[in-house]
Amino acid sequence: MSKKFRTEKDTLGDYPVPADAWYGIQTARAVENFPISGRRPDSDFIIAHVRIKRAAAAVNQSAGVLESRLAKAITKAADEIIAGQYHEEFVVDRFQAGAGTSHNMNSNEVIANLANVALGGKKGEYKPVHPNDHVNMGQSTNDTIPTAIRLAALAKLPRLLEAVIGMADAYKKIAQRESKTVKSGRTHLQDAVPTTVGREFAAYAWILKRSAGQIRATIPLLCQTGLGGSAAGTGLNTVPKYAASVAKELARLSGEPIRAADDLAAQMQSMHDLQQLSNAIRALALELTRIANDMRLLASGPRTGFAEIELPAVQPGSSIMPGKVNPVMFEMLNQVCYQVLGQDHAIALMTQAGQLELNVMMPALGSALFDAMDWLTHAVNATTEKSLRGLKVDRDRCRELAHTSVGLATLLNTSIGYSAAAEVAKESARSGRSVRDIVADKGLMSTADFDRLVERAAIDGNISPPRR
Repeated sequence: MSKKFRTEKDTLGDYPVPADAWYGIQTARAVENFPISGRRPDSDFIIAHVRIKRAAAAVNQSAGVLESRLAKAITKAADEIIAGQYHEEFVVDRFQAGAGTSHNMNSNEVIANLANVALGGKKGEYKPVHPNDHVNMGQSTNDTIPTAIRLAALAKLPRLLEAVIGMADAYKKIAQRESKTVKSGRTHLQDAVPTTVGREFAAYAWILKRSAGQIRATIPLLCQTGLGGSAAGTGLNTVPKYAASVAKELARLSGEPIRAADDLAAQMQSMHDLQQLSNAIRALALELTRIANDMRLLASGPRTGFAEIELPAVQPGSSIMPGKVNPVMFEMLNQVCYQVLGQDHAIALMTQAGQLELNVMMPALGSALFDAMDWLTHAVNATTEKSLRGLKVDRDRCRELAHTSVGLATLLNTSIGYSAAAEVAKESARSGRSVRDIVADKGLMSTADFDRLVERAAIDGNISPPRR
């Protein structure tokens, strides 16, 4: 059965549009022009952009330049999209015309067609609501797309922050449970002084919460929009006080403290705030991948590695080695983090690629940022749920390695001095005997006293020097 089309007309002439589509001619042209990634717009971005259309209609209605009947129809259509309907009508590829004109018209056309049908009109006739004259009133791609990217990022931030804090809390819970579990510390991947699992995992929790704070600190930057700058930041075709009014309306609709930037043109040219957010996400990814590598090392084994922790078995680890279980969740987290680093690099290049009054890289920049935020959110949540919540610490293994560590010679510094302690360490490494036994043989300390010294050093780090 052949697909049916309707014919629409724009400044370039006639063009076929699928008869059942709520979008129109400019969207249809874009679909043909940009068969690139096969990826449609991000859902948060769709909602953010349509929310701008709704806010603009309200301000224009209040200013008396948009007929109340049309404004209400636009508002109703926008509310339906914001509620999750008609997202399948947003069909322009993420790699598209610079600045996002195609997506802007996709929104304008869908809203116009929905509004017109609700008012008794037909799809594609754009009467009485016109995509450009009414839905896009007082706006431009120049100011709506960067504003929508910021709003979409703000919508994603709580989910990302919740995921990171959730992982931090999981590490903190393990840290509290294992606060007195002694283990060997390692620096340069070599034996170091004794520490505790609690101290090690509490550090992970603190680091993740710091990363969350750095991400949260970008929110005030994202809340400053260039909306109202219209074309090139001139404010062309906007009503008096439009920028402040539409920012206030967006704040009401989004629940975010949105305000008009002090320089609208600057906030349309510069992607600095989005780059700052990407920087903070990159910093998080770097910490996450480092922590993931630590988890893989600590779980290595079960016989030939550290084997200090046991991760939940979530799937068989090999197609050829029976019984093998791998740290798959942390491996996945590594992969996501590396991809996020690539997205950040792309964002950096696109941030500097803007020219004069506009950055035409915005569609791909926004897509890269959205991917980074969503991927990390999902990866962190999955890892926390599948690996951290069921993580077990092998306390006996930790104690065994701690008490055979050559690094225990450091505990002798205050009693026999660094040089003598170094000789003990070298003898332990050479002979394979424990520092504990060598100390006892030399009459420096009983094995029981040495064990107590190790526990005290690991848990509170306080080793009083001998009295003279």
